This record gives sequence, structure tokens and C-alpha cells, in this order.
Amino acid sequence: TMRRCALLLPLSMAASASCSILSSSSSPLMASSSSASSFSSSSSLLAFSGPAGVVRGWKVQSATPRSCDRLAFGLPLFRQQRTFGSVTEEKNGKAFPARQTRKSLFARLMMSSNDSQGEKCVSDSMRFDACFVKNAEKAVSIIAVKGQSFSTWIKEQDENTKKWVSTMQFTASEADVGKHIVIPNPDLSIEKVIVIVGDDGFGEWLSFAGLPSALPRGSGPYKIVSSAGVEDDKIALAWALGCYKFDVYKSKKRKESEGEEKLGFEKLVWPSGCNEDYVLTAASAIFLTRDLISTPAEDMAPGDLESAARKLASMYGGKVTAVVGDDLLRQNYPQIHAVGRATPPGKHAPRLIDLRWGKESDPKVTLVGKGITFDTGGLDIKPASGMRQMKKDMGGSALVLGLAHMIMRLKLNVRLRVLIAAAENNVDAVSFRPGDILVARNGMTTEIGNTDAEGRLVMADALVAACEEKPELLIDAATLTGAGRVALGTDVPAVFCNNEELGSELCSLSEKENDLVWRLPLFKGYAKSLASRIADMKNVAEGSGYGGAITAALYLQKFVTAGTDWVHMDFMAFNTASRPGRPEGGEAMGLRALFALIQSKYGSSK
Repeated sequence: TMRRCALLLPLSMAASASCSILSSSSSPLMASSSSASSFSSSSSLLAFSGPAGVVRGWKVQSATPRSCDRLAFGLPLFRQQRTFGSVTEEKNGKAFPARQTRKSLFARLMMSSNDSQGEKCVSDSMRFDACFVKNAEKAVSIIAVKGQSFSTWIKEQDENTKKWVSTMQFTASEADVGKHIVIPNPDLSIEKVIVIVGDDGFGEWLSFAGLPSALPRGSGPYKIVSSAGVEDDKIALAWALGCYKFDVYKSKKRKESEGEEKLGFEKLVWPSGCNEDYVLTAASAIFLTRDLISTPAEDMAPGDLESAARKLASMYGGKVTAVVGDDLLRQNYPQIHAVGRATPPGKHAPRLIDLRWGKESDPKVTLVGKGITFDTGGLDIKPASGMRQMKKDMGGSALVLGLAHMIMRLKLNVRLRVLIAAAENNVDAVSFRPGDILVARNGMTTEIGNTDAEGRLVMADALVAACEEKPELLIDAATLTGAGRVALGTDVPAVFCNNEELGSELCSLSEKENDLVWRLPLFKGYAKSLASRIADMKNVAEGSGYGGAITAALYLQKFVTAGTDWVHMDFMAFNTASRPGRPEGGEAMGLRALFALIQSKYGSSK
């Protein structure tokens, strides 16, 4: 009652340009004309009193006559913001740090207190290197055969091979991609391995990905004798991806019980025509991207993403800065702050991460990644089934870090900038709400139709910041819509581009790289569905909900400066089931296609 009455200021004060508020150490907030601290036009802090030194409250932008009116009628002040400083709360008469984050399972069991999983993802991205050897005197042959020609091929082989294939009743067709048979010598040692490859481009090269884990342990190393037309680089990359596993959270006891401590992957002799540097770089970028996405949100908060970016930049002489917490408001990134303001301080606080690398004189290429490290949906909360894999909602940020790793390691001739809008979309008393009006960095206003369409809000601020430096090429990546998956399924990213030639080149390169993306239109006829009666636009389309991937891209386009070559990729970032070379979990979809685009335009100094 005392707290409520304290806010019911006399109506006569409502006309005043400032109002007085008393903070007593023995009672809740009280108003007084004799003892008061006045609100000025600058930000102030509403403090609810308790024991000395205990502070609780929110920032208030200013105290205008209107804000005093709202206090007089017992209404909350407008534009309330969560502070991300050192906040304490009171419980049972004792003060303690608010929402103190316990050390995560990973930090407790696996790492020192100064490390983060983000840094470890970067450090471990080359862990597949032991799966290759330069040469070997005695290496077992691998022979690749097209499925549709296997029946003809086997007739031309030696008697030992034909007899064993017949005895094992091994048959193959074009549908048996990745199927293999081990041919033994008379002494039961391995003579060779026959693997069936596909003929569809995509499955063709991944036919080799199942071999590292499927071949008898300790039987290698192996060498490619016949590739059935598959490029050496892709064979080696498939082998590397077949050596991927994400088991950092399994205990040593569990690994031993499953035999994983003793069983590794078989080694491959580097194919003679292979570009080893490219394969190592591409595989490590994919490993990095997968690890970041697969890491639970407890260990992959916005602060952990920042740590990963800093670790990566330090490897190549890049620099990273970050705008964190309430500094987002001071430096004009209000939509990132609004989405992330419902989180506790520390590593969970929202932030804009800014990585820079390269010569100032080189062409500017900017990558923007969505970094929602967990998405509850906000007040428009997701159902349990929809929230289960939302640790992957930072997949766009993971992808641009993987792409940056490739660009920096292979020394492309670009001035690289990476912007990651990182936040958690949580539920709290200060969460942004349906119906709120948010103001973006460029001053455009958005009426919130659904708090679960938060990714485009944080991306908007980052895109505006990116365009301020006038990049020659702007690429963003985001796990933005479910509509994109309805249109193209989970394996094929949807891409949008405002330059016809650039969009066509990307799609062509994606087919060549067997890293398919598919272009959807920026159809302006759907823009009217984003119209708002009280703001510049809404963050979700009104009406049927059809074409959601297109309307989301149209929203983002409003924050891209006209004349800037822009590519937007909306993708799943997650394998929903395990296949050779593509285990269930995080996935770097479109990574190699985007790298090929940048490399084709700007070349490499390496």
C-alpha cells in the first residue's frame, strides 16, 4: 500500500516540468515537497529503498510534465529500461548480487574460470587435422564407383574381388550413395575398399564422409586410387567432415563405456591434386560454425560470442570492439537493447560485436550475423516444441564468424568488417511487448506485432551501422523465419539479393561448390502487409502469414542504404537428423558458397 500511495503524487504536481521524489531508508518511495531530489531532463534512476546500499530500479529517460501525469495517476513511467550495471536485490533482509549466474556445467567440468566455450570452439576448430597424413608406404586403396555403373564395373574386376562381392551379396545402385564394401586379402588383411558415389552433385562428394568412422579401426591409412570424377578437394573435405563429432559434454566415463576414448577416425593420405590449405580452412570454418551452434545457450551467451570473435580476430591480427548493455542506448542501438533488456547483467547482456581486419585501402566487405543466443519468443512465448532447439538462433553469427575465419586465413583482398547483433530474447517484467513502438538506429519506427519476430529488429540496427561505412558488398545471415524452411526445406538456405547479377552469380557458385542456396524474390507487392497505422511499419505481416520469408527480407531491406549490393541469407543452421558428414546439430549451410562469391570478386593475396 505504501509503495502504491507513493506513486499517487498530487495532481497539482502534474503541471510542473519536474517532480520530486523522496527515497527513505526506512520506508518505500515517498513524495515530499520539502525533502526531494528533482528529476532533470537527463536520465535518472528510480530507486526503491531498503537496507542501505541496496538498489533496485530502471532508468527513466526524462521527467516531463507527461511523465509526472503518469506518476500522478499511478501509471508506470514511459520508456522503462533495464540497467545492466552492478545491481543488488534484497531477500530475507540480506543484500546479494541480482541474478548471479552460476558457473556453467562446461566451465565447472572442462575449463578454467578464465576460459569460455566460445574461445574453445575457435581453438578446437582444427582438431580434424590428425585425420590426414602426407604419405604412407603401405596405404589401403579406396576405389569409388558410380552406383549406376557398378554392375558393369564389377564384371571387369579380378576373381578375388568378384568372389567376395558375390559372397557378401553386395549390390549397388545410384540410390546407394556412401555404401561400401571391404575386400580382404587371403590373409584377411584389407586389400581395398569400394565405395559407391552418387551422381547428383550434392551427394556425390559426401559419399566419402562415412568412411572415417565406418572403416575397421587401425586398418589405415587409406589413399584414393579412383575418385569416379569427384574433385580431390571435395574428397578431402568430405573426409574431414566425416571426422566431426561434438562430444565435449560427455563425461570420460560415458565415452569409455561407448568405446569413444579408444576409437578414433581412420586417416587418409592427402590426394595428390588437393589444395590442402583450402580444405583445412574450409573444414575448420565448418567445425567452428557447428560447434558454436551446437553449444547450449548456458555456455553460448552474447558474452561467449564476443569471446569467440576476440579469439578469432587475435589469430589474424584483427580487432574487436563491443557495445554492451546500456551503452547500446548511449551509442544508438536501441532495438538490440530492447530485445535483450530482459536478461541479467554480465555475459548475458545484449551487445553489438564489431570485428575488423584487413587493409583500409582494400574493398570493404561487411558481414552481419543474427546472434540471438536463445529465443523463448519473448512475451509471445513459443510452445515447448518450438523452443527446444532455439540455442541455434545465433546460427547467423556463427556462420559469419566461420566465413570471416576463411577470409582471414586465406587472406582475401578485402577490408573485412563483421557485425554481430547478440542478445537473448527472454521473458521478464521489462521485456518488450506486443504493441510497443521501437525506434531503430536510423530513426525508423516499428510497431511490434509479435515479440517472436525479434531477429529482424536486432539485425536492423546492425545493418544501419554497416551501411554507414558504405561497403562494396554487404552480406547478412540469419535463422530468420520458419517460412523459409516451408518453402525450401531444412537443407537449402533462401537468399535474397538486390542486384540481379550478384544474385545469379551466388546461385551458380553454390551449385559448383555443392553448397546449394536458392534465390527468392524481394517482391515489393508484399510490402504493404507490413504497414502500420501508428508507426512506420510493423515487424510482422498482417493477414494470411504467407510469404513470411519475403516479408522479413523486405523489412530488413528498409535498413539497407540504396545502392549497396546486399545479400540476405535465411537458413536453418541445424541438421535435424544425422547423415554421413552431416551429423545432427549445428550446420554451416551456405558457408562455402558465400566464400566462393567473395573470392571470385576480390581474389586472394595468398
